Amino acid sequence: MHYRVKSDQLALVQGWPHTRATLRRWNAAPWRLFAAWSLGSLCVTALLLAATWFVADNALPDLTDHSYPGLTRPATTEDFLFVLRRNVTVLALHALACVAGFMAGWVRPGEQMSRAQKHAAPLAIIFVTGATLFSLLTQANALGHGAADLAWALGVEPHTLLLRLLPHALPELFAVFLPLAAWSIASRRGAWDELLAATIATTAIAVPLVLLAAAIETWVTPLYFL
Repeated sequence: MHYRVKSDQLALVQGWPHTRATLRRWNAAPWRLFAAWSLGSLCVTALLLAATWFVADNALPDLTDHSYPGLTRPATTEDFLFVLRRNVTVLALHALACVAGFMAGWVRPGEQMSRAQKHAAPLAIIFVTGATLFSLLTQANALGHGAADLAWALGVEPHTLLLRLLPHALPELFAVFLPLAAWSIASRRGAWDELLAATIATTAIAVPLVLLAAAIETWVTPLYFL
């Protein structure tokens, strides 16, 4: 037996008027919510940087010669696009987590969550939390070993290297973790209906920061080591 889902039955379509109303409500007083999102994103950023520092400080550097744009060769637009693609991919994955949460938890105004949705909500929180921790661990391991290699090549301590990377690392990590911070805050309040609005708002904030961070990483950060 086949069922045809009409477009007006989709959660994204049904929830769009509510999402627009939520965005208008937030726009009237944006700073309190933005401060909460920012605090959450900065906490995750600080955790990742601390873990990266720990790994870099304890890892054995790879003595193989590596190519570093802006250091061992001139940086190019291709290098910028490579960094941008990497960060946009991470941002997109985090934004999609928000959209998925909205689709899973959306109910029409005046209706209540189904029993399946009520059971799925805690599982979704556990899954995204676990996936986030796994992502942080794998990123800290990869970034830490990369930092150890670069610190050895430049003849500096890992903590000195990381401090010089902060001008691009802070806006970059803050931006990509902003949707996850919004997801965490909304899910704890049970405000699944706000997650599509949160996706739009956080992505709109994050995209310019990701572009700026990629440009700084490609053409400005190497100047600190020349």
